[in-house]
Amino acid sequence: VQLQASGGGLALAGDSLRLSCEASGRAFSTYTMGWFRQAPGKEREFVAAISPIGGRARYEDSVKGRFTISRDNAKNTVYLQMNSLKSEDTAVYSCAAHRPPTIIATVPITPSEYNYWGQGTLVTVSS
Repeated sequence: VQLQASGGGLALAGDSLRLSCEASGRAFSTYTMGWFRQAPGKEREFVAAISPIGGRARYEDSVKGRFTISRDNAKNTVYLQMNSLKSEDTAVYSCAAHRPPTIIATVPITPSEYNYWGQGTLVTVSS
């Protein structure tokens, strides 16, 4: 699976941005998809993840109520709608794919559990 993220850019505090991550390869609908971010000088952190058919989503506490993850399996794409952006959201955002080990659709928040990664897209929020 190859992942291509896009949609980053410069925003003002309070603005919205939508990130997209398009996957190539087969069986996109069998992967849990996640978004992670890494700010300068900080470790990569979990942002949001969604189960293979979209029935379950998880969010990092600081983005709950502001960010929404969704997916369109027909387009092999996962999205991250980011509203009410804050300066602390500034980071490189990366998408990742996790293949659940069983038929149970796990939705992990740990980067090491993700099998494939796309390149990042930079989001800069100015206050």
